[in-house]
Amino acid sequence: MTAPLPPYEPMSYPVPGYAPPAPTNRRERRRRGRGAAIVATAGITGLLAGAAGGAVGFIAARDTLPSIGVSVSAVDSPSGPAGGTIAGVAAAVQPAVVQLNVTNGDSGGTGSGFIISQDGYIITNNHVAGPAASGGTIEVTFADGKTATGKLIGANPGYDLAVVKVDRDNLPTLTLGKSSALNVGDTVIAIGSPLGLQGTVTTGIVSALNRPVTAGGEGETSFINAIQTDAAINPGNSGGPLVDGNGAVIGVNSAIASMGASSTGQAGSIGLGFAIPIDTAKRIADEIITTGSSKTPVIGVQLDMAFEGPGGKVVDITSGGAAEQAGLRVDDVITKVNGQRIADPTTLVVTIRSFAPGDTVTLTVERDEDTLTIPVTLTASKDS
Repeated sequence: MTAPLPPYEPMSYPVPGYAPPAPTNRRERRRRGRGAAIVATAGITGLLAGAAGGAVGFIAARDTLPSIGVSVSAVDSPSGPAGGTIAGVAAAVQPAVVQLNVTNGDSGGTGSGFIISQDGYIITNNHVAGPAASGGTIEVTFADGKTATGKLIGANPGYDLAVVKVDRDNLPTLTLGKSSALNVGDTVIAIGSPLGLQGTVTTGIVSALNRPVTAGGEGETSFINAIQTDAAINPGNSGGPLVDGNGAVIGVNSAIASMGASSTGQAGSIGLGFAIPIDTAKRIADEIITTGSSKTPVIGVQLDMAFEGPGGKVVDITSGGAAEQAGLRVDDVITKVNGQRIADPTTLVVTIRSFAPGDTVTLTVERDEDTLTIPVTLTASKDS
């Protein structure tokens, strides 16, 4: 089901003032018949994008930090600013979009983020801000050119999401929309700092929904049920908002497919971008802001990631876990979740992670010659 791609170069956008380390090549995996590599859209020197389980992918970093208590809540999309024109939406959204310059030792890079509270909470990608967890620094540059020092409040590498805080008040904020209401063909707008060009606006449509995107790196893997868009997304866009025609955030830009690196060693957009749905990002950000960490839902099984499908094959059951209590067995093949067909093990993990711990899902299971319907209440991973 999978085959190796040739080595590719790291996604890097150098930050002035340091000498980047020599690039290191890695191999990624992809589905047969697809020629595009998937790369992170942050400009992080020395970090590599990777794919896992035959799906598309991007980089992840690590760690969570101590807690503080503020809650992020969803609000309905407003009526479109300036009549919903692209120019009107861009003008309304840009003041709340920031550039993040992250350094750690001799490496660093740029990414994007967006402000969700007037007192300075910012959503971004873990692969953008995560390196600051181990002694690095975050400089936040606002749309008006002013800067502030950011603090990494926490992150969830499994979802490639992080929250950064700056010590400022009365900041402009963005409305968080509803990615569950999206339709293929809806107009979307991406704003961020590709190649350090802060405030860049691109537009396109929702090309597809529920794309299984995986990320591998540093022993961690992120799984995302992604929004696919043809809006141009490039290195430095990572962590920036993907907004709808009303200016409400419906995704966090995270990854692109690329046909390969250019002569400068930097891969670029070919109209295949991927964003984390905001419905997922809202839950993760809320938990991080409230507790300093967030929970990852699991069903309590280990899967054969080499299984070619359809479905995900169970090779081990966690003792005392949700799957054991629900009656799942080794060698069961899970073919549907809530009626949604499961193509392969990666799709199964991505689908489960689109829910939250405590949610009950209905699994369709092939066991020997029988087809079973088994409800399972998701629990939180012990590693959360």
